[in-house]
Amino acid sequence: MLTDKNLDGAIPPGARARDSAFLSPDVIDDTYRERATALDEIARRRGQSLAQLALQWVLRQPQVTSALIGASSTWQLDHNLKALDFPPLTDEELALIDRHGVHGTGSRP
Repeated sequence: MLTDKNLDGAIPPGARARDSAFLSPDVIDDTYRERATALDEIARRRGQSLAQLALQWVLRQPQVTSALIGASSTWQLDHNLKALDFPPLTDEELALIDRHGVHGTGSRP
């Protein structure tokens, strides 16, 4: 879900949110877009994509030994792996991420 594909309100053709049994278009709501846009701004200031920021955030935890990524092409896989090339997240960036990256955004009970 943490990709810039869905930020403008239109789910592009071929996106998982259109065709997945695990992610439906109704979870891409205004709350999701507001929070994802704020996270995307943090990523852009760092010179990276939202997906790269999300991967870097997950992998910063010492107890995390791997992260599953949903790459649908070799380009996307290469792009996501570049998350490892960025400097560590600062305390200020982590605080901003915590403010906008609310658990459960985009999920439905």
